[in-house]
Parts: sequence; C-alpha cells; structure tokens
Amino acid sequence: MAKIGFIGLGNMGGPMVANLISAGHSVSVFDISAEAVSRAVGGGASAADSAVATAVGAEVIITMLPAGAHVRSVYVADDGVLDALEKGALVIDCSTIDVPTARDMIVEGEKRGLEMIDAPVSGGVGGAAAGTLTFMCGGTDSAFGRAEPILQAMGKNIFHAGAAGAGQSAKVCNNLMLAIQMIAVSEGFGLAEKLDLDAQKLFDIASTATSQCWAMTSYCPVPGPVPTSPANNDYAAGFTVAMMLKDLKLSQEAATTTGANTPLGAQATELFDAYAALGNEGLDFSAIIRHITGR
Repeated sequence: MAKIGFIGLGNMGGPMVANLISAGHSVSVFDISAEAVSRAVGGGASAADSAVATAVGAEVIITMLPAGAHVRSVYVADDGVLDALEKGALVIDCSTIDVPTARDMIVEGEKRGLEMIDAPVSGGVGGAAAGTLTFMCGGTDSAFGRAEPILQAMGKNIFHAGAAGAGQSAKVCNNLMLAIQMIAVSEGFGLAEKLDLDAQKLFDIASTATSQCWAMTSYCPVPGPVPTSPANNDYAAGFTVAMMLKDLKLSQEAATTTGANTPLGAQATELFDAYAALGNEGLDFSAIIRHITGR
C-alpha cells in the first residue's frame, strides 16, 4: 500500500479519498475548506497543514483542482509541491484542465526526477462515491503503469490515452460530445411533449432505436424513464451546469488553437453559458432541458 498525499477535497475528491483509504492506502489530505478536511479525517485520512505538507514523505501525490491556474500554483509556485517531493515520486493530476498546462506540468515534473500523468475523470459524483470512475490518462508507459493500481481503487475503467496531455484531450472531446447529446435528447423530448407523445413511450422506442445514447438511457433529462437520473430529484447535481460549461469552454479553446471545426460545440457552449447566467450553475447539467423547453 502507498503513502499518498491528496490535494482538493471537493465533491469528487472527498469520495475518491474515501475509496483510497478503503483500499488500504495511507492518505494525507489538504483543502482550503476546513470542513472538507474534517470529513476526510473522519473517514481515516490525516490532515496536512498545507498542500506542500502533503508531499513530505509521500510516494504519490494526487490533485483534484478546479482549473489549470490552480494546478500551476500548487505544483510550481514558490515552494510548490513538485519541489517538495523526493525524486522518483509519482504525481497524478485528476483535475480537468487545458492541455498545454497538463503538458507543461509533466515536463516540470520530469525536470525534478518525478513521474507524472494527467488523469481526468468521468463518472460524476456518483461514480466517485461508488469507485466506478473512468480515468483518461496521458503520460509515459512507465508512469501509467505505476499509476494504474492506485487508480483502480477509485475507478472501474482506466485508459492510457497516449502521451502527456492525452488524458485531457480525451476528456474535453468526451464532454463536448456529451453536452451536444444532452441538448439533442432534450430537444427530442421537448418536441415529443408538444406533439402529445408520452415521454415514457418515446424513451421505450428511442432507447432501442438509432438515437440511443448514454444521455438518454442512463441520464434521461425528463422525470420518469430513468429513476436514478437527476431529473427525478429536481436536477440535484451529479455533474453541474458550471462544470459542463467549464469543459465546453476548454473544448472551444482547444478548437481555436488547433483549427478544429466544432459548430455544434460552439452552440452548446452558448446555450450552457446562457443557462448558467440565469443562476443555474449548481443544477445538474441535464437541467439544460428547462432552458431548451422554456420551463
């Protein structure tokens, strides 16, 4: 079992720490929220006084942070985490950030004799709690090989997408497609309502027809057809509007940088941005159906 430092105990990080502890790892944690740290300590973690303190003596550092700027600050600011680690330590960044920052941080780690991967996740809060997350990893074969058994304590599907930054590339492409699919499903069910077609009937038909997709069959945005979907809990978040908007903006930054054509992605970004601006950032992203149908 490994000695792990974990930085970032939000909705995703907290459950991930709990699963690492359940797997027998020793975990030192830090977050700017004292309440989040207290919860983790109650589950068996030890509290560190700072992000850097989690790195002292750690074999592995895992971060789950909001954005690339936070990752840079934690890793390479004055007295950053990378400088506090012993050579040979493993660094796993599970944050969803821009590809250039992910690549830069891996280079910075390698300069210090560390192995590092970018490993953003998919699966939402439910997947984090259940230990069934999907990890999309970028980095060397050696770094991925060392990280995989650690990630298996928190996830069900662990993929090596390629070299540094490939994990972030896979995540931004996945969520671009997911956002578009959710909007399409919402439009379809909205039209069905106007046509007096029962939502359950449409679900029964479409879920076995050519429009079948995860956004409909596992996360249906209308109440009823999928009892576990947020639509049946007043759109309490598994993955918030704000988080989806962040990922869509990353997709559009990447599209601009690479010259990729993403017209539906651009429109999806505008729709989620408009819905978030109305004060709906904390709702589940499937609540976009309310914006589309005018509810």
